[in-house]
Amino acid sequence: MQQYKTISQSFSVPYEYKLHFTEYIFELSNILFKDLIADYNPKGNVKVLFVIDSGVLDCHPDLSDQITAYCQKYKAEINATQQIIVQGGEQCKNDYDNIEQILQAVNDNRICRHSFVVAIGGGAVIDMVGYASAIAHRGVKLIRIPTTVLSQNDSAVGVKNSFNILGKKNFLGTFAPPYAIINDHFFLTTLEQRDWISGISEAIKVALIKDESFFSFIEENGIKLKERNMPAMQYLIFRCAEMHMEHIAQGGDPFESGSSRPLDFGHWAAHKLEFMTNYQLRHGEAVAIGMALDLTYAQRIGLIDNTTLERILNVLISIGFSLTIPLAEESEIDELLNGIEEFREHLGGELTVTLISKIGAKHDVHSIDRSVMKSAVMWLNNKFQPKISI
Repeated sequence: MQQYKTISQSFSVPYEYKLHFTEYIFELSNILFKDLIADYNPKGNVKVLFVIDSGVLDCHPDLSDQITAYCQKYKAEINATQQIIVQGGEQCKNDYDNIEQILQAVNDNRICRHSFVVAIGGGAVIDMVGYASAIAHRGVKLIRIPTTVLSQNDSAVGVKNSFNILGKKNFLGTFAPPYAIINDHFFLTTLEQRDWISGISEAIKVALIKDESFFSFIEENGIKLKERNMPAMQYLIFRCAEMHMEHIAQGGDPFESGSSRPLDFGHWAAHKLEFMTNYQLRHGEAVAIGMALDLTYAQRIGLIDNTTLERILNVLISIGFSLTIPLAEESEIDELLNGIEEFREHLGGELTVTLISKIGAKHDVHSIDRSVMKSAVMWLNNKFQPKISI
């Protein structure tokens, strides 16, 4: 007697999204945003809900009025519904009231799956708004307008959205590609120096695992980048974003169903350090420390030589990163090392930590010797601890 039956089916869904580069996106003569909406629905009158990072408004106080004027000029194409202001920075991903505020606005303004939510802000706001957009109606269309180096070259160009909960970074999240991303480099001109520098760590990350020539560019232009040379930064953002998007498309695992996450190089420690410092560390600053720690570990287990390690650490220092791990007590270091298992739980499956075997070549390992990693922490802190002048 037959005990069960099985029906099996498979399907594939193509995804496409574009990253646009421009300046003064809401200047009346700039038709890029209008055309994006019109290309989606030539009949016009598409509803658009804006969510804006409060930090961006602090630096660009006329932005809200510019958006209003722009949407009024192109009202045949754009039906602007509401502008919501949310707190910028990582803390916005810790307060679920932000999610509920966006969902309430989606409901009140009758934003549907053929409407748009436009997120304007740094990476944390982009993440949070993307998560809210992805769970409303099982997904309303999202346009990202990232305003920091880190979001323009890394976090906003991917397909992930997230929210922090249960004391863990990005515990809630979705894979939902945006409809489009718009990088307006004018927003970068008002960044604090910490935020200007912070995003460079993600470019160093992708260069170390994929492209030695790109790392050489960063090495040769480190002072220019630190001193806010815009052409150098524009190239860095373009190349980093290009490599990030190529990885998503060509890596064969855009929704990360496997265990390997090469773009998370340096991130197991970074995520834990952000949480342990109550997010006083910027994400990019934590990534720089996380990479320095994993590179030191790689040198100690014989994957890279000391010359390579020192070369990379010197680039990080020259750009302005502090590589001191802000932990003093042994119990704090043990708590940091617990982040390795938390990283495995977040990824699922077998522990896979990306290291490098040389500049431009990733090397995955599936176990970490805690004693060696602890010695790497101590070595870094001894090497880079602040020197006291007498």
